[in-house]
Amino acid sequence: MKVLILGIDGYIGWSLALRLISRGHDVYGLDNFITRRRVREVGSDSLLPLLSFSKRVERVKDTYGKGIEFTRGDASDPKVIYDVIKRYKPDAIVHLAEQRSAPYSMIDLKHALSTMHGNIQSTMSLLYAVKDIKPDAHIVKLGTMGEYGTPNIDIPEGFFEVEYHGRRDYLPFPKFAGSWYHWTKVHDSNNLMFANKLWKTRITDVMQGVVYGTRTREITETGAYTRFDIDEVWGTALNRFCAQAIAKMPVTPYGKGGQTRGFLSLEDSIQCLTIGIENPPENGEYRVFNQFYEHYSVLDLANKVSKIYRKLYGGDVTIEHVPNPRVEMEEHYYNPEHKKLFELGYRTVRTLEDELSIILSDINRHRRRLDRLRHVIMPKTSWRKSSGLDMLKARR
Repeated sequence: MKVLILGIDGYIGWSLALRLISRGHDVYGLDNFITRRRVREVGSDSLLPLLSFSKRVERVKDTYGKGIEFTRGDASDPKVIYDVIKRYKPDAIVHLAEQRSAPYSMIDLKHALSTMHGNIQSTMSLLYAVKDIKPDAHIVKLGTMGEYGTPNIDIPEGFFEVEYHGRRDYLPFPKFAGSWYHWTKVHDSNNLMFANKLWKTRITDVMQGVVYGTRTREITETGAYTRFDIDEVWGTALNRFCAQAIAKMPVTPYGKGGQTRGFLSLEDSIQCLTIGIENPPENGEYRVFNQFYEHYSVLDLANKVSKIYRKLYGGDVTIEHVPNPRVEMEEHYYNPEHKKLFELGYRTVRTLEDELSIILSDINRHRRRLDRLRHVIMPKTSWRKSSGLDMLKARR
């Protein structure tokens, strides 16, 4: 199968490329390396050292005897998207080329606008390019469980039956996102559904939980790390907690720590995406996967990091609650469904505790890099203080 990965240089993109190549697929990639630049913009870097993309491809060739055809370009540029689809004629296109950080989108008006523009335009450009050039291609779009928010009822996989004033229908589940970034994902889902209605485009819309981990088996085989961010803008809570533990800093849940989300390991994420690619929807089908394995609260994560750190290195980890910079419910009901991937054969590979041992060990190997980055871990981006005034002043 010919698979085009938009955003191939990213955390998920690189790991997925390795898996697909190891399984014999032809992989093509597009990226403009903007995440590397945006991470530097906030004074941070990947904790695990990243090879240049050309050196990554060399490792792939040395390990699997097969390369990656790569185009450097911006996925939000319609000409770029049309050109790569015309050139590669892929069977499947995995869209990962979006600004992926909620805090980054909440810094100020400038960052909110760039997130809205880049994310929504890239999806629209892809939909039109597939319709015009390769209408039988399967689009796999990475969304987020954050699109749903935290409703006080169970969360279905995309659609649910509803009765109102005595009439019933099967409708998309209402979305109530928690950041400008998450709202772009909601808009993407709406646009995907409408494109499917218009043109019968084959689409898998993946509502992915929070992904954790530093390795897949292919990363171990090639020695080519994917990125791993620990700063307050680009790093997840779990990444930050692991870095804090190794740095002998207090682990700092935001607020009460009752915020609960779905989680899965990087290994499981790549397994699920591969299952979705290799088992495409029917012609004209739009389907939604809720992609996670278990759900945990932020405080659960802090306690698990403390437990595994003590097991590996001895000593206690201090847990200190800090004011929450986000606008979110800190105690809430959370029970999303996730059946469809299990029906296609998904089985978890690593538990959270297994993965934490690997994460902590990898961080500990790079203590010098951690020492240089520890100043970026604590929160500086406040949802409520986000403003457009600096952008307006700069234009005067």
